[in-house]
Amino acid sequence: MKEIEQKLKGKIDRLTNKTFKFDERIRDGWFSAVYFLKTKEIVEKKLPENNVTMQFFQKQDAVLCGTDEAIALVHTFAKDPKKLEIHSLKDGDKISPFESVLTVSGPYQNFGFLEGIIDGILARRTSVATNVYNVVKAARTSGKQKPVIFMGDRDDHYTQQAGDGYAAFIGGSTAQATHAMNEWWGKEGMGTMPHAMIQMFRGDVVAATRAYHEVYPEDDLVALVDYNNDVITDSLKVARAFGDKLKGVRIDTSKTLVDKYFLRNHHLMGTFDPRGVNPELVFALRNALDDEGYKHVEIVATGGFTEEKIRHFENLGVPVDTYGVGRSLLTMKIGFTGDNVLLNGTPEAKDGRRYRPNPRLEKVEYMK
Repeated sequence: MKEIEQKLKGKIDRLTNKTFKFDERIRDGWFSAVYFLKTKEIVEKKLPENNVTMQFFQKQDAVLCGTDEAIALVHTFAKDPKKLEIHSLKDGDKISPFESVLTVSGPYQNFGFLEGIIDGILARRTSVATNVYNVVKAARTSGKQKPVIFMGDRDDHYTQQAGDGYAAFIGGSTAQATHAMNEWWGKEGMGTMPHAMIQMFRGDVVAATRAYHEVYPEDDLVALVDYNNDVITDSLKVARAFGDKLKGVRIDTSKTLVDKYFLRNHHLMGTFDPRGVNPELVFALRNALDDEGYKHVEIVATGGFTEEKIRHFENLGVPVDTYGVGRSLLTMKIGFTGDNVLLNGTPEAKDGRRYRPNPRLEKVEYMK
C-alpha cells in the first residue's frame, strides 16, 4: 500500500522518505549553499550549545504544499532528528501572507544546512498547488466543476514530475499526463493520442482513432481533432465512425492558426480573435455535434490555457467539459524564507523579522 493511501486512511500522519526517495548527497551538503555549510562548521566549533528556532513563511494567500517533504528531509538528513522539535501546518492548508507554516527548533549545526532546500521545496510545491487550485476554481465559475488535467510534462525537467504531480493533486487536479506525476499519490497517468500518432496515419484522424480503440478497447475513446486545422469536420468524421463509443474530442489548435471553419465562414469574423482554441470555435463545434445527434461527445480543450483564460471561457458559458493545462501551472510565483527567530528560547532575529507564533501549527512526531 502506498504511503498516500495510508495517510488518506488515517494510518499515518505524513509521507516519509519512502515516498520521496531523496538524493543521498543531501547528507553531505551537495545541494546546500556553501555559506550554510561554513556556518555549520563555525557553530560546531564556537557555539555548539546554542539552540535556535527556524521559522518559514511566504507572502501571499496560497495553498500550502511541501510540508511532508520538508519534514521528511529533516528527519532523514538532520543530525539527531528525534531531538528536534518541529511544528507544522499540513499540505493543502490555506495560508496567509507572513503566516508561519513550519518551525524547527534545535542545535543549528544539526539542521541549519537544510534551510535553502526546505525553502525550495515549499516554494515549488506551494506554487504548483496554488496555481492548480486557482485553475480548478476558475473551472467551476459556471457553477459546475470541470475537470482539469495536469499536462506539465513538457514544460520542465522530468525529475520534477513526481513532486509537481503531487502538488497538483493537493491543488485539486484529479488527472495527470504521466505515470511519474502520479507516483506519490497512487494513480496512473492518462491520455489518448498526440499529434505524432495522427501524423503516422497521414492525417487520417479516423484511422488513428480506430487503431487506438483496437489496441486500448477498455479506455475512454477521446480523439484529437485539430491535426488538419479543421476541428468540426474531423470531429464529425470520428463521431460518425464511432457513435456511442466516442467519449470525446480534444482540440489543441495553435494560437498561430485560424481554424478552417472560419475560413469557410469568413462572415463570422471581425468581432473576435479567431486564432487558437477560442470560444466561438468551441460553440460552433458543440452545435455541429449536437445537430447530428452526438450530444454525448464531450469537448476537451487544451493549448495555452491559464486561470484567466479558463475564467473567461466559463463566464461566457463556453461548452468545454474538461480543460488540459500545462505551462501556466508551473510558474513559480511563491517564495519561502527561513529565518532564525529565537536563540536559546529568547527573541533574536534580523531587523524586520520576528517570531510569529501560529496556533494552527501542530507538533510533528518523528517518523523515519
